[in-house]
Amino acid sequence: MATAVKMDEEAKSRLEELQAEIKLRTGKKMTQQEILSRLLEDAYESKSEFVDSIRDSTVPLSEEEREAFHSGMFSSGVETDEEDIDEILYG
Repeated sequence: MATAVKMDEEAKSRLEELQAEIKLRTGKKMTQQEILSRLLEDAYESKSEFVDSIRDSTVPLSEEEREAFHSGMFSSGVETDEEDIDEILYG
């Protein structure tokens, strides 16, 4: 039984490009379902590597990402403690 998988237009386009590249280089026609199954199988066989590849892409932040995060911050010169925050938030 096949199940539909939703994907955005960019992902669909990449899948189609990959499908065409496989046909061009190997002469073998693969369905998109076969390609996705193969990709899943490869990722499953090396779960740790796959999970680490996701983790590495988000943590730690690059220096550029860190600077972008801190660019909107400023120091008011006033120290704020937990009681101040509670008072501001909850009155």
